[in-house]
Amino acid sequence: MSDSAQQSSPPTLLLIGASRGLGLAMAAEFLQRNWQVTATVRGDHKTPLHALAEQHAGALQIEQLDITLPEQIAALRTRLAERRFDMLFVNAGTANTRQDETIADISTDEFVRVMLTNTLGPMRVVEALQHQVKPDGLIGVMSSGQGSIANNEKGGHEVYRGSKAALNQYMRSYAARHAGEPRALVLMAPGWIRTDLGGPDAPFGVEETMPAIVDVLLAKRTRPGLEYLDRNGRTVPW
Repeated sequence: MSDSAQQSSPPTLLLIGASRGLGLAMAAEFLQRNWQVTATVRGDHKTPLHALAEQHAGALQIEQLDITLPEQIAALRTRLAERRFDMLFVNAGTANTRQDETIADISTDEFVRVMLTNTLGPMRVVEALQHQVKPDGLIGVMSSGQGSIANNEKGGHEVYRGSKAALNQYMRSYAARHAGEPRALVLMAPGWIRTDLGGPDAPFGVEETMPAIVDVLLAKRTRPGLEYLDRNGRTVPW
């Protein structure tokens, strides 16, 4: 391929967890900005992402991945072995069934489920797929402002908070191991947004917030190293 052809090729995003909510909105926003998107869903059932793919023929490819299953992460890495992306963003996550549960109340099985989905699974994806990201690309993970230890003055949502705080810590460890590399790393705290996860009482919708989130991700591409940012580009205290 000639240099001019490479320069004219649209940028590429590998988006993990896009069947609904913020992931679906992120896929749609990047497509509107003329990116090529490869996005994952869990299971083989039809999702709103499939309808989006029909609207953007050739620009959106759907892959199957359950981030709690290491064998599926490995299989995705094999399928994408020859591809390189400008950005990898891991959006997949969950909350415990009863968010008012304290760490003293939650069952062991529920604690493990949340930590596996919100912490271990995303980090396994980052480790497994990092080489599919260009050296000067971006690796991002959806965190939460509730993962901030410094800002936790009211408590509540203890298990979810803990899973995101742990995710932040592991991303800091990952960044320390890759210090000095040109790749940008970001933990995104999107705020309280109306989704299945955020619930109907959240003050903001995905339509009004996702353009700002994407703006922050695109701006971060020029700044190597790890930052913990909100959707306005402000640093969130660790």
